[in-house]
Amino acid sequence: MTDYAHFSDDSRVWIYQTQRLLTTAEVDALRADLQQFAKSWVSHNRQLRAFGDVFHHRFVVLMVDESQAGASGCSIDASVAFLRRQAQILGTDLFDRLHFTIRQNGENVYLSKEDFAAWYAAGKINDETLVFDNLVQTKRDFVEAWLKPVGKSWLKRMV
Repeated sequence: MTDYAHFSDDSRVWIYQTQRLLTTAEVDALRADLQQFAKSWVSHNRQLRAFGDVFHHRFVVLMVDESQAGASGCSIDASVAFLRRQAQILGTDLFDRLHFTIRQNGENVYLSKEDFAAWYAAGKINDETLVFDNLVQTKRDFVEAWLKPVGKSWLKRMV
C-alpha cells in the first residue's frame, strides 16, 4: 500500500463508514483488497497514485494524489463498485450517510441521525464533542480536520 504521507495536501479523499465495527480478520482482508485495488486503479488508462486503508475498524479511506493523474467519473464509479462488493462480502453498508461517529471518553460511538440530535438535546454531547467528518475532501482536511468539534462541523445543523 502506498503511504499517503508523500501525497499532495490537495489529494482527493473519500471516506466510507461501516455500520458495525469490523473484526481484525475482516480489517486484514479488506486492507489486502484495498491495496490490490489501489495498485490497479486507473483513470483513462493512466495509473492513479492511490491509497486505501481501514481506520478504527470502521472507516474505509481512499485517497488519490491527483498531481500525477486525476480521478475521472469512470474511475470513481469503479471505486464505488469495488466498495459495494466489499460491503456485500462484509455484510455491512458503506454508503449510509445518516449515521455519525463521535469520540466520547476515548471511545468511538456510532449514532443514528436521530440519536445524535437527541443526545445533543439531552446534553450528552455538545459543540465541543469530537465528531468524524466523513465529508472531508482533501488529504490536508483528512489529516487536520477529519476529527473536529461538532460546533465546527457541518453536523451541527443536524441538532
